[in-house]
Amino acid sequence: MATKTISLDEEAYERLKARKKEGESFSETVKRLAGERSWNEVAGILSEEEASDLESAIEEGRTRSRERSDRLTAELDEAVGNGKAE
Repeated sequence: MATKTISLDEEAYERLKARKKEGESFSETVKRLAGERSWNEVAGILSEEEASDLESAIEEGRTRSRERSDRLTAELDEAVGNGKAE
């Protein structure tokens, strides 16, 4: 496979090196990172309705999580108060 030589300043090299996984070549690291999408690239990918539905689903999940946490805390408090916890 043909290769190309590129120049990086010290800071860019250190950043790339920090993202390099064990056993991965710098070429593999660049390919992996270049395939990532930034938030700017995906902005606008959802319609207003889809974004609203997603936001609602996330909030519903957070609410259920808070309710579960509150329930478990109450159960633990009750168990400790009754001397059941060890």
